[in-house]
Amino acid sequence: MTTEQPDGAHAPRPLDRRSPLPLWAQLFADLRRRMEAGAFTEEFPAEHRLTGEYEVSRHTVREALRKLRADGLVIAERGRASRLDTRRIQQPLGSLYSLFRELEGQGVEQRSEVLRLERTVDGTVAGHLGLVADAPLVVLERLRLADGEPLAHDTAYLPAEIAEPLLAADFGHTSLYGELSRRCSVKVTGGRERIQPFLPDVRQAWLLGLADREAAFAIERLGRAGERPVEWRETVVRGDRFSFVAEWSDESRAVALAPRAAASAATSTSPVASAPAVPCPSV
Repeated sequence: MTTEQPDGAHAPRPLDRRSPLPLWAQLFADLRRRMEAGAFTEEFPAEHRLTGEYEVSRHTVREALRKLRADGLVIAERGRASRLDTRRIQQPLGSLYSLFRELEGQGVEQRSEVLRLERTVDGTVAGHLGLVADAPLVVLERLRLADGEPLAHDTAYLPAEIAEPLLAADFGHTSLYGELSRRCSVKVTGGRERIQPFLPDVRQAWLLGLADREAAFAIERLGRAGERPVEWRETVVRGDRFSFVAEWSDESRAVALAPRAAASAATSTSPVASAPAVPCPSV
């Protein structure tokens, strides 16, 4: 059985053979812990090394590695050593979150191709924002790139009366919420999102580099400044490069499940009645 080594968080921890949790599941959990602590950045250990470090069978190691690959955390290719999938971006649920800052913090180059930045009118979106149908809006449509590879197709609508100054902004390498705060003195403080599996249309699949019928995530977001709705956003995110992570405790606020939310939608006129109660990320 292994013991903690001087490198601390990067070192393997002993597995508990008296635990009801299978050894492969314990191994999987400890490898994830080490990954999150920054281990394996240069190379991922081979099977024989893991069997020695944890004093387990090769079958146990292979089961843990199979789960890591299934979760998109490790890439295994014929003829090459396994390696971490550093392309996957994790977004925490239940907190304000900046994709722009997170990518920069991970050393990932974040930039956007601006596809549209203009005034527009959209009755459906205006309804989401609590505005009259012909209220002028500012629309920002972007293709979000991480290390030069497509990550998300993002379209945000804001009331023109507060967002007009954004028309002069360069969104190639900056965040919407940052510019909204700087140019318009408006700070998004919360909101709600609905996240669900989605099949992109032909244009979205082409922009994101997805194969035909390859699934993605669809995110609808209503952002608020205080109690006022100030943003309606529709985002399509590549499923192979993005994952959502939630931390919880016995003090966590409950999150509405989809069937219950859908049922409540039938008795509510709110445009986000079916959305889980998840504070929106700041991107």
